[in-house]
Amino acid sequence: MGDAVNRDGSAGAAGSAGKAAGSAGAAGSAGKAGPGGAGGADARALRALADAEPAVFWLDEPDRRPRPHSALVGGEQCDLLVVGGGYSGLWTALLAKERDPARDVVLIEGEEVGWAASGRNGGFCAASLTHGFPNGLTRWPDEITTLEELGLRNLDAIEETVARYGIDCDFERTGEIAVATEPHQVGELEEIAEQTRALGLDEGVTLLDRDAVRAEADSPTFLAGLWDRRGVAMVNPARLAWGLKRACEEAGVRIYEHTPATRLGARGAEVAVRTPYGRVRARHIALGTNAFPSLVRRVRPYIVPVYDYALMTEPLSEGQLAAVGWKNRQGLSDSANHFHYFRITADNRILWGGYDVLYHYGSRIAREYEQRPETFRKLSRHFFRCFPQLEGLRFTHRWGGVIDTCSRFSPFFGTAMEGRVSYAAGYTGLGVGATRFGAEVMLDLLDGARTERTALEMVRKKPLPFPPEPVRWAGIGITQWALARSDARGGRRNLWLRAMDRAGMGFDS
Repeated sequence: MGDAVNRDGSAGAAGSAGKAAGSAGAAGSAGKAGPGGAGGADARALRALADAEPAVFWLDEPDRRPRPHSALVGGEQCDLLVVGGGYSGLWTALLAKERDPARDVVLIEGEEVGWAASGRNGGFCAASLTHGFPNGLTRWPDEITTLEELGLRNLDAIEETVARYGIDCDFERTGEIAVATEPHQVGELEEIAEQTRALGLDEGVTLLDRDAVRAEADSPTFLAGLWDRRGVAMVNPARLAWGLKRACEEAGVRIYEHTPATRLGARGAEVAVRTPYGRVRARHIALGTNAFPSLVRRVRPYIVPVYDYALMTEPLSEGQLAAVGWKNRQGLSDSANHFHYFRITADNRILWGGYDVLYHYGSRIAREYEQRPETFRKLSRHFFRCFPQLEGLRFTHRWGGVIDTCSRFSPFFGTAMEGRVSYAAGYTGLGVGATRFGAEVMLDLLDGARTERTALEMVRKKPLPFPPEPVRWAGIGITQWALARSDARGGRRNLWLRAMDRAGMGFDS
């Protein structure tokens, strides 16, 4: 969430953002309920949730959480105004100062830095700029080699920045294993492995059979795996955001929190943003608002906000760690449309998230949506089907958050107000890493520079917009049903999903 609780990651088509609520896919369906039947499994799942706090684990560090800055009161003027204090805005502000230390940069955030998607996602920092290799290959086959190379360079730069600024965010370049939990998914992973080999993109990519994947992390549901050793790092997402905030401050960025942007307008040669108690005038503005309504109104139809959910366990004992294995600490995700993402933390907890993603009519965003007992109960039940050897383990935290989804499931970019405003949005839950690339693109666009990034078709063209309500709501519902049916029928895509594929709104994660 994310970015939003995210795997970072979500899947879907036609605005579903994947993972349909109530369907039976992925690790949740792999294997039957244990002794005692479904009722017993549900009772065990509920017991595991009994003490889980309705709070974001990553943000629950009062000794590390930085004190918020005061709200903007009165007027400000600067060279560059950055709107949004998540990864997108933080990277933009920091890179702007690194490019030109003399540039006067102001960042405003409606709540506190890192409170939304950037502080509550799964902590998967992926190199992919296209929401995975298969999605990128389908949409930009002529650019996929360049996109993959740029993504790896971007991840390398994040690792270098974390080291250079001394950001304590538990950065581990462990990679990620996509696991098959149904027979048809084994063939899908084999096909991806072959495609990467054919394009010369298979360095660090290892196909694992059943025994090999279970030697990495032991679950009776795992049938095979595809381990990308180079392309993903695990991070503590809130500490990463807080570390970037500190780096911005040290570089001279002026930060105002509890300062929502309410209106965008032009004033002579400048652009200006209104806030509740003041106004900021700037030569340029970069918008990193992601799931929240864009100040550029024409961008809003391209985004659907959806809610994703996660649980965090208590720390595993030595015996529990031995039972699961997982010595190499990779990120894991299963391969259904309605997938789970899971990883092990620095203190040996397991984060378990995904599966349900919820859209609310009218693209509504509200704090009340961050807690959903029926989803937490489902996630708990699925967790113990995946890792039955951990029965008795308890969850300590449960939370949700909002993801900015677009119809091509990877970010899009643009400018407004005669090139004085730039924006990047639509990360669809894979923004922990890609937001840095997006920040580079926004700055390139504001500079009017033609770079390797701005020359990309991915940057030059936008996804299809979502239809207005109530067609949007109906399309999401139909797609959720179709994706659930696909998972239940060996991955076969029905007429609706095939039509979405042809329209450029299909996605197979």
